[in-house]
Amino acid sequence: MQRRTFVQKSSLTLMGISLFGSLLSNGKKELLSVNGKRIESRIFELAKFGVDEKGRGYRVAYTQGDIEGRAWFMELMKKAGLNPTIDAAGNIIGKRKGKNASLKPIGFGSHIDMVPDGGNYDGTLGSLSALEVIEVLNENKIVTEHPLEVIIFANEEGGTIGSKAMTDGLANEGLQQKSQSGLTQAEGMKALGGDPDNIAFCLRKKGDFRAWLELHIEQGGILEKEKIQIGVVEGIVGIVHWEVKVEGFANHAGATPMNMRQDALLAASRFIVAVNEVITGVEGTQVGTVGKIAVQPGAYNVIPGKVVLGLEIRDLSADKIELLFKEIEKRAATIAGASNTKISFERQPNESAPALTNKNLQQNINTTAKALGFSTKFMQSGAGHDSQHMASIAPAAMIFIPSIGGISHSPKEFSTATDMENGANVLLQTILSVDKEF
Repeated sequence: MQRRTFVQKSSLTLMGISLFGSLLSNGKKELLSVNGKRIESRIFELAKFGVDEKGRGYRVAYTQGDIEGRAWFMELMKKAGLNPTIDAAGNIIGKRKGKNASLKPIGFGSHIDMVPDGGNYDGTLGSLSALEVIEVLNENKIVTEHPLEVIIFANEEGGTIGSKAMTDGLANEGLQQKSQSGLTQAEGMKALGGDPDNIAFCLRKKGDFRAWLELHIEQGGILEKEKIQIGVVEGIVGIVHWEVKVEGFANHAGATPMNMRQDALLAASRFIVAVNEVITGVEGTQVGTVGKIAVQPGAYNVIPGKVVLGLEIRDLSADKIELLFKEIEKRAATIAGASNTKISFERQPNESAPALTNKNLQQNINTTAKALGFSTKFMQSGAGHDSQHMASIAPAAMIFIPSIGGISHSPKEFSTATDMENGANVLLQTILSVDKEF
């Protein structure tokens, strides 16, 4: 994209919101916008880091690919004048001064680590678009009223570790948990240049940010299916896990009549169907999944005596999650009685609470997107994000763009250059709009 030289800042008012533009040397106004080609080319450049011997993407947190990708990103931040630093948890933080040093910073960013054999857009889009916003402001010699802060969180894919450390803190138990890389979280943070021995130093408190914004791919197929350009995220769902044990009696598969069996797998199968019926039997966007199953003893000629399942429920309402689980418990008791088995539940400690985004920021994003000529949809995020934790200390919001085919966490993950540019322009103009609101 060929960029033209601007000589004066201007404000263009469309649909009731002022959008930042510039006056060209010929006196005409042009809307301030990002360089979409630059974002896309950097998406492909970052994708080269962490490719394994089979050609698969493996920029998993704390691995050599992650370390090299972060170094590349920090060089770009330096060139943009952000002077990046690494906090105790390994988060990369770049700061840009505003006109008024007494104002709280507007924060934005995402992450660049990936799941094994993942895609090139998850997290990366939000990170590179945050850098693009800074570069557009630099190129147009625009200084915002508020300071700006670009944050690239460490190990988002391994449990939003960096943002948890920044907002909630991490206990020693959490620091000793093994990551996908094989390193403990503490070892991984050290590999990134962090300081887990002083992890409390990265904590930020409520009120430290004027606002937090994150641009992200949808990771689902709703926007593409409905031909919507911008998703305005109303909140990030809560996620609760239970380990479910179904205990029957292992016995000889040939010598035990069908009416005398205590088949744990048969009861587990009925339980899985019951979960689906409970979740789909209530109006709403909640989801429930049995995504893990282990059968014992696991032989052709033995009736299964024990089955361990993994149950997950997600929704924007914590109360609704509890109501759905209570109904699942009731169904489980009925199934256990009919099959002469025992079904028990153990709630797992890694749950995350629902996080609603800030309504004022939602409306700002929606109005900004419409003023730019984009169609919008208010929607929830079914996936977890760093913004979930940032919402506990700052007014937070997220912007979604379509994921082609609804595919994510896969090499086939893809968003078009046009959609990425659209989302980055909404991010840019939203930041500038928030900056005007002292």
